[in-house]
Amino acid sequence: MKQSKIVFLLSCILPISLLSAEPSAFGAGDLTSSNPYGLTSKEKVILDTKKQLHKVAVKSNNQANELDSLRERIDGLQTIIESLSRKAHNNKITLKRFIESNLESSKNSNEYEKRLSEIIEKNSESIAQQKIVMSEMSALIDTINTQYVSKSEFNTLVNDVNAFKALVAKELKQRSKKNSSSKSKFSSMSSAEVYKQANAYFKKKYYTNAIENFEYLIKKSYKPAYAHYMIGEMNYRRKNYAEAISYFKKSSQLYSKASYMPKLMLHTAISMKKTGDTAHANAFFEAVMANYPNSAEAKEAKKYIQQ
Repeated sequence: MKQSKIVFLLSCILPISLLSAEPSAFGAGDLTSSNPYGLTSKEKVILDTKKQLHKVAVKSNNQANELDSLRERIDGLQTIIESLSRKAHNNKITLKRFIESNLESSKNSNEYEKRLSEIIEKNSESIAQQKIVMSEMSALIDTINTQYVSKSEFNTLVNDVNAFKALVAKELKQRSKKNSSSKSKFSSMSSAEVYKQANAYFKKKYYTNAIENFEYLIKKSYKPAYAHYMIGEMNYRRKNYAEAISYFKKSSQLYSKASYMPKLMLHTAISMKKTGDTAHANAFFEAVMANYPNSAEAKEAKKYIQQ
């Protein structure tokens, strides 16, 4: 008796727990997530640009610190070079004076040779030190050339950002133009007529026209949950899986008790699987089986789980 009660409780709790986990799985299109998925083509461009800008910002900060350090080292090397140059100059003057004095009175040739050897040795040491300093300077220059963002690289980044801005501006312009044309196209029709026409287009597989109608209905807030679902379905059939997930998510948020929810969740799971998000896909397959066990979608979900 106790065992049968436990089985009954588990059968009640399991679907509830899976259903409660369902909204959290609908994280598609969240650019703030550490591991975003289900992104549209425009969201992917935004994310890539965001990552590039972040990398450049980090690299610029690191390079600024390195540049300050390199400047200090270069200043130190310049001081050493100036000191060595002064020493070499002084040695040259000393040598010149010594030669002149010895030309006037060459009393002690041994002393002359000794002093000359000392001066030559000092000059040799200065030259060796200068070579070391020049070698370090060359290494610093190589570091700057290899590690720092070149002008061409910076210009390329600026061009990428400008291209992204142009893409967004173009998209906004097209949407504005589309909205104005849609208003004129549907101005003589009621929302119910637009809805009827949209479904007719869908049945004939005129998806471009159907999507235009459903987008108009979304703006008019006429059956928005269903309109999002239908646009998601058409993107799913066109294999635009990331776009489909985005619309399915919004539809589910607007009305989670719709009759088409089993198919919405199944197609969401398949779309996730197609985009490589196996973990979330499996969670949705399990949710379909738990929440709608007697549906055709549950049977199909079971096949995917078994695969």
